[in-house]
Amino acid sequence: MSEKDAATIASERTGDRDTRFFGQPWALAHVFGVEMWERFSFYGMQIVLVYYLYFSVSEGGIGMPQATAVGIVGAYGGAVYLSTILGAWVADRLLGSERVLFVSAIVIVAGHIALAVLPGLLSVGVGLVLVAVGSGGLKANATAVVGTLYAERDPRRDAGFSLFYLGINLGAFAGPLLTGFLRTSLGFHWAFGAAAVGMALGLLQYAVGRRSLPEAARRVPNPLPRSRYPLAVGIAVAAIAAVALLVAVGVIRADNLSLVVIVVVIAATIAYFAVILASARITRAERSRVVGFVPLFIASVAFWSLYQQQFTVIPIYAEKRLDLNLLGWQMPPDWVQSINPVFIIILSGVFAALWTRLGSRQPSTPVKFAAGVAIMGVAFLLFLPFAGGGAMSTPLLAIVGILFVFTVAELLLSPVGLSAATKLAPAVFQTQMVALFFLSVSLGTAISGWLAQFYDPENEVGYFSILGAIAIALGIALALARRPVLALMRDVR
Repeated sequence: MSEKDAATIASERTGDRDTRFFGQPWALAHVFGVEMWERFSFYGMQIVLVYYLYFSVSEGGIGMPQATAVGIVGAYGGAVYLSTILGAWVADRLLGSERVLFVSAIVIVAGHIALAVLPGLLSVGVGLVLVAVGSGGLKANATAVVGTLYAERDPRRDAGFSLFYLGINLGAFAGPLLTGFLRTSLGFHWAFGAAAVGMALGLLQYAVGRRSLPEAARRVPNPLPRSRYPLAVGIAVAAIAAVALLVAVGVIRADNLSLVVIVVVIAATIAYFAVILASARITRAERSRVVGFVPLFIASVAFWSLYQQQFTVIPIYAEKRLDLNLLGWQMPPDWVQSINPVFIIILSGVFAALWTRLGSRQPSTPVKFAAGVAIMGVAFLLFLPFAGGGAMSTPLLAIVGILFVFTVAELLLSPVGLSAATKLAPAVFQTQMVALFFLSVSLGTAISGWLAQFYDPENEVGYFSILGAIAIALGIALALARRPVLALMRDVR
């Protein structure tokens, strides 16, 4: 075979012509795999974490007040997505997305090991910090790497992100099943250990396949001058010292952690938008697209503030309100968290095929976002028929139906949001625009933890009806504003 023929074959196996992974580029399989195992460990650990924090010491937990526990879980989830800023910055200025992804996977493994082997609050403090930083670095950069696999106008892009989302949810399905079984059978730290093993498998798989990723995934789009390295190190040290001081003097506490994260994320969001919009390195069209992303960002925050209550309110609801008796066998409440991923696995292919079939006739991004937020509001209203029913009064089938609606809303917004972030991003802020989308997830997740303190099983009507109505109203407002938003997006649908 001539060198020319070999080059031609290599070319056909990359970019637009590569269809070896279910019609998508083969390199997608490697990012698919590491993200799948990361979600296995993340979701498997997170649902166990809720119970670990508020279960009594005699039950193997720490014995925190329930309101404090859900606030910490919301703040932790918010911190994961907040740390995408750090991961995105390091990728764009120092190492490139692919290298940051690899290092982040190593940090996540270390965090899960800390949760498994360290005792009590020490395991929570060390483990959650490591997992939050590592997951943030992995999430923004995994998404950015997927974006490098497609040409700008490749019609497979949304379908590819939906397939990527399928990998996420394969892990999210299996994680709670295994960790929930281990928690109820052997104890909390066995469950945390399973999360560590899962992430280690993901790291191994990615280490083997990472060389096949395109060179664009390793490119540093906006290198930091070496003369500015000392300033960056100084800022990092000062930030860590400031957090330590605020914790020491009692400004940052376990019972206000979610509110602290909310304030930090809002400040980071304003700063991030300001830096990108003020940059002299973006064009007028790119600046307009960033402005067009603002209403999508707000809608995303509203969506995630409800959706992420799967990890705050719904674990409590599952333990105290659901009838989990199946023919005399008591199902672990942890397993409720695997219902949503099942629907994602089933429906993500359906949505990917739908967007591919519709092509240019599919609904625009603002319309998809509007529908996702409004349907999420409807899902909260579906709790109302069961409000005030008492302990173990809600049928398991009811939560299955409600989480089905959660899933439909999620598929209209989440994979579409990831794709929109890569399409609307200025050339020099590719990974950081993805981080901006994750900032909306961060803010929504932290808000979900803050809102969860107002959930009262004795007064559920007000909680579910008010939040549901607000989400529906926001969805309708975005739908009505779709034309001016599309105008700002400049030919990006």
